[in-house]
Amino acid sequence: MKSFDETDLIYVRELGIDDISPVYHLGEQLFTSDLYPYLYRTWDEWEVIGLYNTDPEYCLVAETDGELAGFILGTIITKASWTYGYILWLAVNPKFQRRGVADKLVDKAIARMIEDGARFMLVDTDPTNNPAVKFFNRKGFGNIRQHIFLSMNLSKHEHYGRLIDYEHQKAERAGYRRTRPAIRARKPEGIANDVILNPLVNETQINDE
Repeated sequence: MKSFDETDLIYVRELGIDDISPVYHLGEQLFTSDLYPYLYRTWDEWEVIGLYNTDPEYCLVAETDGELAGFILGTIITKASWTYGYILWLAVNPKFQRRGVADKLVDKAIARMIEDGARFMLVDTDPTNNPAVKFFNRKGFGNIRQHIFLSMNLSKHEHYGRLIDYEHQKAERAGYRRTRPAIRARKPEGIANDVILNPLVNETQINDE
């Protein structure tokens, strides 16, 4: 692998349909449950597809030598007289860290949002992601507020237990119905066997035999 220097070109462009899968997998590689549980819970392929469909101009990828170096996904929010630019996701391929990839992506996204009327920028990240917090502080973001997320294991909820019991009972009832022997209809008395066995034979055919 060649070493990086100032002559290496980092090219920033809009996300294309062929970038969706590589971008998703890079995010999956970086936003892991052990490091960033909140980011892990909210990251999926529909994050990429949805923003690609609704805000393609704020979904950018950085590449060098045809390889994905990083991506940024953003949107514009309008509230009353205010228009906000919102950076939702930012990731850099570990192979290309400390090479200005994130700077180029953020600068390009902010420039586009300003052109489209944004007068305020928002970004959020996991509070334990210290490199990201330091990076955004350096880019001019401040006024940090931490958001508290609470969780509950629903398998311990009483309604969950009742629902499981109900589903078990329903499955048992369905299994009982499947294993019961079928009740055969009684043959009407006084009717010849060949009429029962050959219901399509009419009276004329019977009398002509």
